[in-house]
Amino acid sequence: MTVWDQLVGQHHVVEQLERAARDNNPTHAWLFTGPPGSGRSTAARALAAALLCDHGTGCGECHSCRTAFAGSHADVMHFVTENPQISIDEARELVVKAQDRPSVGQWRVMIVEDADRMTERTSNVMLKAIEEPPPHTIWLLCAPSPMDVLVTIRSRCRPVTLKVPSAQDVAQLLVGRHNVSQERAIECARLAQCHVGIATRLALYDDARTRRQEVVSLPLNMRGVTQAVRAADRLHRLAVDESAANAEARNDEERAQLLVALGAPESGRMPPAIRGALNRLEADQKRRSRRIQTDTLDRFLIDLTTFYRDVLSVQLHTGTELINQHLSGDIHDYAGNSSAEQTLERIDVISETRDRIRTNVSAQLAFEAMMVSLV
Repeated sequence: MTVWDQLVGQHHVVEQLERAARDNNPTHAWLFTGPPGSGRSTAARALAAALLCDHGTGCGECHSCRTAFAGSHADVMHFVTENPQISIDEARELVVKAQDRPSVGQWRVMIVEDADRMTERTSNVMLKAIEEPPPHTIWLLCAPSPMDVLVTIRSRCRPVTLKVPSAQDVAQLLVGRHNVSQERAIECARLAQCHVGIATRLALYDDARTRRQEVVSLPLNMRGVTQAVRAADRLHRLAVDESAANAEARNDEERAQLLVALGAPESGRMPPAIRGALNRLEADQKRRSRRIQTDTLDRFLIDLTTFYRDVLSVQLHTGTELINQHLSGDIHDYAGNSSAEQTLERIDVISETRDRIRTNVSAQLAFEAMMVSLV
């Protein structure tokens, strides 16, 4: 399986990146954009692997492909900030590392996820390095849309636009990669709104499906302020449990990948160098825990929005397939007891709460205010 097989439903992007990987003088800066779940970082890692591939094709089998895609290649810097915004100090560190010459392959590849989290001052720190990088350095930036990146940055990058894959494409991936039944794969793809990562988690972990189902069912049990406050508390606890489970699974996977990349022994005492690398990984994982929780809170709010999206669809008689088909009867009853205007107001309230939790406000208080407004 080549590195391009990791990109689901992105045939036009694969063709573009394959041509670039074969080019002896590829573009020095790229901007990968697309909705959440479209595979921005996956596309960036695939291009990095193909550029460093021992065979120049992105075969997915050679050592360079596997380590580059996993982020453990010596010439790949895969940066993900643990802060709400990319700090100036982090940007300066990236600029310094971009000056290093490749140690193994032909290129030094700098992957920057969440480039939309750069403020204007931070963008200006990186501008010169992206505009005129060393001849051996290639920048791969990821953001939801070009408008989320400062114009001076995006004007110097070659755009790669990804789309949301179809439910059928995501389901096919789940069936082929994880041996999930076709029926379950289609259902999980629909519930995840074709977000590959979320669909995979829903397909593989029953507890994740149970928590999601409880989240989207919360509006059905709110009849007053008291129930709303209880629902807010329950939603917050569900998010904390989900983020803890998500972090544990991710941490275990990263640890396993690191051990493979370092050639660690299967049993016995770890060499000091490997032990030190594991300690650094654990420290990074602890710093990342807050962001994982914030991202999980946001995802639960997106799940909650799908309930009201389905209600609005019924109220407006759009004929669109419901995301939460398992609640079809309840959704029709709820839609009959409220207006489309009220539903739109509730969707706006959830959207405002999503903005609030990205700041330093108490998620618990933000959820309580939201739930009271949804009654």
